[in-house]
Amino acid sequence: MLHLYPALLRKRYKRFLADVGLPGGSEITLHCPNTGSMKNCLLPDSPCWYSVSDSKTRKYPQTLEVVSTPGGHLAGINTARTNELVEAALRAGVIRELQGYAILKREVVYGDEKSRIDFLLTGHPQDARACYLEVKNVTLMEAEGQGYFPDAVSERGSKHLRELMLMVAEGHRAVLLFCVQHTGIQQVSPADHIDPAYGATLRAAIAAGVEVIAYAAQIKPAQHLIGLDRPLPVICPLLPPQN
Repeated sequence: MLHLYPALLRKRYKRFLADVGLPGGSEITLHCPNTGSMKNCLLPDSPCWYSVSDSKTRKYPQTLEVVSTPGGHLAGINTARTNELVEAALRAGVIRELQGYAILKREVVYGDEKSRIDFLLTGHPQDARACYLEVKNVTLMEAEGQGYFPDAVSERGSKHLRELMLMVAEGHRAVLLFCVQHTGIQQVSPADHIDPAYGATLRAAIAAGVEVIAYAAQIKPAQHLIGLDRPLPVICPLLPPQN
């Protein structure tokens, strides 16, 4: 069980560190497991929650898990936990589009660009194709209810889409799953204003047969709960032609 401890976020810095204030008045430095910009997710002196590792070798045993956003929502920012949430949802049958697979493997090398697929699903009684599942964590909300991915330019994200297109061309099933860890997001779109190349590649992937879905997490720190529980729409409108 994930145990979450309350604190107040002071600041995030050097990408992987965050200072927080504890209920007793002292301050500690946490590991911040998020390489993205965390745009619109950071509010100084706001409630946050962290976990504690049992490892004796970690310099920073506490890990920042959940933050409060400027809009009053909660966001799960630990991208290392994303695949755990998706695996739990897969095994519980929460993701209806991916039900029925008997075998689940993680981090399998594949593709021309030597990527590692997040999940390789096989053994479906009605579909002999292997299913290549790539997962992306979504925490960026700009307009109320509107989520975006990515929150910074992501060549790696475009690379993964190219690999998924290759899998479809080889006769497999390929799925991109947006794991939405933000309680205010109600739909997801490509962040064309941040990374237009990713948006263009996503549209090409959809046209090539890559399936794109999104599922939202309930985030209840007081109950030590983060878990995917409902689908969200993915809105990917066509862009006007460039002059």
